[in-house]
Amino acid sequence: MNEKIREIEAKQMREDALEFGIGDTVRVDVRIREGSKERTQAFEGTVLARRGSGVNETFTVRRVASGIGVERVFPLNSPNVQKVRVTRRGKARRAKLFYLRDRTGKAAKTKARDIR
Repeated sequence: MNEKIREIEAKQMREDALEFGIGDTVRVDVRIREGSKERTQAFEGTVLARRGSGVNETFTVRRVASGIGVERVFPLNSPNVQKVRVTRRGKARRAKLFYLRDRTGKAAKTKARDIR
């Protein structure tokens, strides 16, 4: 890749590395602009997938709100993603957890991972 492109991408990368994996339950604080006002909205759910690399990396978070499944895709290096906090570590044996879309209730949860 061209050196100038690498330089530009390095400036856009996040300084604080976000440590979370597939199956973890995370709380994502997102900055939302409505007109001239700005506020922070929290979105909590299970990480289904991480894709891409470098500046283009994104992650998908799913939660069930009022009986309806809601998924959001967040760019990892976006300045609008203020904070990602892991509320529960999940154990996953595959890279993408799209099969959770078909499950409801307790079956849609991932097993807890031992933190050692």
